[in-house]
Amino acid sequence: MVRRPLGNHHDGPDTLLVTPETTHTEPVTAETARLASLVASARYVLWDMDGPICRLFAGYPAHQIAGELVAKIDQLGMGGLLTEEERSGNDPQDALRGVHERRPGSDLVLELEEWLTRRELTAVATAMPTPYVDPLIRTWSSHGVRFAITTNNAAVAASAYVESRQLTDCFPYVYGRTPNLDLMKPNPHSLEQAIKAMGAVPSATLMIGDTPTDLQAARRAGVAFLGYARKELKRRILKEAGAEVVVGSMKVVLDTLRSLH
Repeated sequence: MVRRPLGNHHDGPDTLLVTPETTHTEPVTAETARLASLVASARYVLWDMDGPICRLFAGYPAHQIAGELVAKIDQLGMGGLLTEEERSGNDPQDALRGVHERRPGSDLVLELEEWLTRRELTAVATAMPTPYVDPLIRTWSSHGVRFAITTNNAAVAASAYVESRQLTDCFPYVYGRTPNLDLMKPNPHSLEQAIKAMGAVPSATLMIGDTPTDLQAARRAGVAFLGYARKELKRRILKEAGAEVVVGSMKVVLDTLRSLH
């Protein structure tokens, strides 16, 4: 027998789902319900790569590449283009964007973008898959949901990574950074390319990302957004940016998907 609270009152973000068939109370949050709705309605999924699919720089740290890129810019005599913040950033794209802002379309930007692409390809060899994401990708794909990668990393690096995991058949569409850095997220360019290529309907499309720029791109493309954040700080950043649903593990998404089929 399940004893129901009088009036079924419950304070706080959780509601208690109590049915005659259950022998215990099961907490169901609004976010849990929203996640189930996102997964159930998605016919197309746009994946950011570094974070949701893998830790691209697990073995070749991003902060190391960022330092090498700044050193290269200095060697070229262009260190004065960078702000102190860009020089000390942990993301190599910070310095790359900084040069682009001050020398848009220049041969220097092209050279540095190609340099970074080679480093990302090197990083693929020691990248680590995000826990539970490979079975999630396989399972979701088996239900007829179509995927694309929309990343600010180089498309060739993303393609090389999914090939290394034998997931190429799940990702026929891969869109990444181009020499025109203005088209990187939060610009929705890569998302719109993927939507067009898949013949997707934005209202049936979900973007999975781990940064506010992913969220902004999703909003501009008119697609739903699911945030992924392993650490509480990144979760809070995504929430403050307006993400309604943020998961800390892809197991939650996999379990949700299995519960729907």
